[in-house]
Amino acid sequence: MYLDYYGLKEAPFRLTPDADFLFMSRAHARAKAYMDYTVLSRDGFVVVTGEIGAGKTTLINKLIHELPRDVLVAKIFQTQLNEIEFLQAVLTEFGIDNFSSSKVELLNQINEFLIDMYRQNRRVLLIVDEAQNLSDTVLEEVRLLSGLETKKDKLLSIILTGQPELAQIVDSPRFEQLAQRVRLRFHLGALSPEETKEYIFHRLSVAGMREPEQLFGEDAFPIIYEYTGGIPRLINSMCDMALLTAFVDERRSIDEDVIRTAVEELGWVPFRDRPRQRARQADSTNQAVLTDQADAVAAAGATVAAGPWPDEISDKVERIYEFMPKMSAGLMGKMRLIEERLRELAEGLRRRE
Repeated sequence: MYLDYYGLKEAPFRLTPDADFLFMSRAHARAKAYMDYTVLSRDGFVVVTGEIGAGKTTLINKLIHELPRDVLVAKIFQTQLNEIEFLQAVLTEFGIDNFSSSKVELLNQINEFLIDMYRQNRRVLLIVDEAQNLSDTVLEEVRLLSGLETKKDKLLSIILTGQPELAQIVDSPRFEQLAQRVRLRFHLGALSPEETKEYIFHRLSVAGMREPEQLFGEDAFPIIYEYTGGIPRLINSMCDMALLTAFVDERRSIDEDVIRTAVEELGWVPFRDRPRQRARQADSTNQAVLTDQADAVAAAGATVAAGPWPDEISDKVERIYEFMPKMSAGLMGKMRLIEERLRELAEGLRRRE
């Protein structure tokens, strides 16, 4: 709608993960280097996490587009699968459609296929996007696949990408064996304010604009960053609405007023006030409070445990306080009441002496 008006050959801020528009920030370049290394060195397993809209899928498309022809890729983007469906999906991606419904036979088929590819000197890559949605049983199958190897090389390179929760899942005690197989990890964070500006100019340039720096005024960028947090997908939505708003108002440039109008049209709140961010900040604050409470109560517990008790009682008190860092805020409060009562008892015993 506004392409001709602004001298653009194509829409610069589409939400589809187009690798041609990928802006290689330092973080994106590093993440891609990790992925390349994993594939080209046959070195197993990499986990890349990032916020929703950080550019993970676009980065994957860029990786696939630039891989050597001898690399065979299986891409799994539908992660709401059970273990049988997952293994069947992997085989389908490898071009095998005659498969069993038995998990053991499916794993054997995949193993035989990988050995055959290895003999042909072909590298094989499995990419699973949105991997935080995988069930525990499917993640166990991923672990088993990561263990397929010869005496020298891994038969299958694996890249898991997902939201930040994926890192927490991999690090959980139940997936310790999986975590030990992960060779490299990287978190794809938000763009910085300066990178956000460069990102906007980059996409405008790729879309055909000769002088993208002339379109956006300097006063627009702080507002863009305030409401997008440097997340590429949100930047795209914001800038697309800004261009449309300016076009309707017959304005040739995008300034703070245009951005604020776009914010109103989108109905957005500042990025820090989005529910997901507020929840994350609350989790961080609560964890800090619990840690402080645990430290304070544990210190008090050491004092109480040193009171005039028989040894067996002191031992029990010390055991209780060993578990304080793991307790909830509610239990912390109860333990403080117990602590106060113990202090009173200790003081009473001292007075009797």
